[in-house]
Amino acid sequence: MKPRSHDPLRLDMAAFAADGGELAGAWPGADLARLAELQAPPQDAALAEIRWSAQGELRPVTGGEPELWLMLQADTSAWLTCQRCLQPMAEPLAVDTRIRFVRGEAQAEALDGEEDYDVLALARSLDLRAQVEDELLLALPIVPRHEVCPQPLAVAAEPDADEAAPRENPFAALAALRGKGG
Repeated sequence: MKPRSHDPLRLDMAAFAADGGELAGAWPGADLARLAELQAPPQDAALAEIRWSAQGELRPVTGGEPELWLMLQADTSAWLTCQRCLQPMAEPLAVDTRIRFVRGEAQAEALDGEEDYDVLALARSLDLRAQVEDELLLALPIVPRHEVCPQPLAVAAEPDADEAAPRENPFAALAALRGKGG
């Protein structure tokens, strides 16, 4: 199944997991609008393609309802602004996550903090494109920086000793007041 550009890719998660469904594809970088808005590519650069794959799984549980799982992988490169030199930088993003779907928000909240995987409430359908975008947004660095900036950082020049005006001691006024009061 190959999704058409800009169409949401909606999955019935219960059926997808029960069938052991597998999907894979690629979207143009501009198709994930929230991720595209955060990028600052150089003038001659395009947004990178997003490659993704999704696999559903129904895991039997002894004495209970089977668990619904989604294994999701995605990778791309995002154009971010280095916070040191303020130049654009291509930051590789990779997501490899497991998501368990449960029957309600209360159960999802109870399990989410306890486990090392994501837990979501099962909805009628899952917008796979939005889920991939959410995972990539979470993978963005908080403070993007080059390992080594490509250009030396501009440092404000120190004024020459001859040009620098003598600085007054900020406590001189206090010392003068103290001397008058004693």
